[in-house]
This record gives sequence, C-alpha cells and structure tokens, in this order.
Amino acid sequence: MAKRAQGLSQQIAADAAGISVRSAQRIDRGDHQPQTQPQRGRSWRTRADPLADVWQSVLVPMLEQAPQLEPQTLLLHLEQIHPGHEWFRRQRTLQRRVEQWRALHGPSQEVMFLQEHRAGVLGISDFTVLKGGPITVVGVVLEHRLFHFRLPFSGWGHVEVIHGGESFVALSEAWQNALAACGGVPAEHRTDSLSACYRNRDGSYASDFTSRYRELCAHLGVIATRNNRGVAHENGAIEGSHRHWKRRLEQQLIKRGSREFATEAEYRQ
Repeated sequence: MAKRAQGLSQQIAADAAGISVRSAQRIDRGDHQPQTQPQRGRSWRTRADPLADVWQSVLVPMLEQAPQLEPQTLLLHLEQIHPGHEWFRRQRTLQRRVEQWRALHGPSQEVMFLQEHRAGVLGISDFTVLKGGPITVVGVVLEHRLFHFRLPFSGWGHVEVIHGGESFVALSEAWQNALAACGGVPAEHRTDSLSACYRNRDGSYASDFTSRYRELCAHLGVIATRNNRGVAHENGAIEGSHRHWKRRLEQQLIKRGSREFATEAEYRQ
C-alpha cells in the first residue's frame, strides 16, 4: 500500500510487496484488507449444548457427592440411564466440562510454593535404598542403604554406603564425611523426621530433638530443621535428586552387565 501511495503502478507495487497482481487488485478494491486488530473470542455458542439435558440434573449432583468421579464413569452412567444417545461421542466435551467444574466448584487443591535456595545456607540429608536386583559381593548379598547429602543451591551431592538402619551413628559419620568433602558447613541442616534426629512425639518442636543430634548440631554450628511430617514434597530438593542419581547408577549397573562385585570397595567406587 505504501508503494501504491507513492504513485507506482499496481504491477511494480505488487512485485515490491511480494504478492500477486490479483491480490494487489483485491487490496485496491478493499476486498482483502490486512487484519489490523486481533479477533475477539466468541461469547456465544455456535451449536446446541449436547449435555444440556443431563449436566445440571444428573452429572453435577453426582460430582458434588463424589468429585473424584472420572468422565469415563459418568459416560457409562449416562449410557445406562439414557441409552441410544451415543454419549461416548461427547467424551471430549464432558472432559472439558468436568475439568471446568472441578476448577470452580471442586475441592480445594493443595498450594505449593516455589522453593528458593541461597548459597551456603542449606544442606539436606536423607537415606534411601537402591531398588532393582540386589548388590552382591563375592556372591553374598550386600545389605545396605545409601546416605545422600545435597546442597540445593549448587546441586553438589555426596553419597555413602551405610550398613544397617538409619541410626544416629550412621547419620553422624556420613554427614561429617560429606561436610569434609564439600569443604564447608551450611548454616542449616534439614532432614525429614528421622528417628536418629527426632523423637517424633506430639508437643514442642524444639524439645523433639534427640539430645545427641542437638549436641552434634551445636558442635558443627548449624541450625537443625525438618520438613513437616507427611509432607514429602517439602523435601523435594533432595527427593528429586534421589531419582536422578539412582537412575544413573542403575544405568551404569546395566551397562556393566552384572551386580556382582569382588569387593565392597569396588562397589563404592
């Protein structure tokens, strides 16, 4: 249009704009104007609601009584009480309707806040086990679990093989080895409700520490914290890392072709 306004012929203006002469003719006639503003969404239906006869009268009362009902179950119910309506052709419509209803009227969802970590502030410890086949040393099953320490800000981690359970001795030794390996002590040490650290009784949070764990934290100069009992996602900074490095370890064992080792030291490496 700018070229045309400069007095150029339709052919030259069309060539300059990279369009055909026919399109240029339509533009000149006003039949093919470029869109100057985005189209607004419709606020009206273009076809009849296929669920109009059953949504409020049948389906909403069922959802109010049992919000966990899935659209597939509701469709089966409609087939039983109103056969011959080809309800399964409305599956996507019902899925969207149920999703909208749950967002507006369903039970409240748990709110999770993004965790932000700062350098040198937090270190997290946890115990985990390696799933899959057993690890054997000279044919004998190695009964063990794994201690995992992680610095969430940097992603640095330390893993140790632990014999026995989640004892205070195992925690103390492995944790201090991890601190020696990282070359520093974070200001805060977080765990879940480990029996090695907490008595896990009702009452004051501060008085729930075991005496040995309190003394160890005082010796190291750290503040002890834990995630709320039964809320595993609060420890997500280490739980997610568990999955990643255990997956890598399993892949290495598969590539190795054997879970048998000549010595425990070979496995630890």
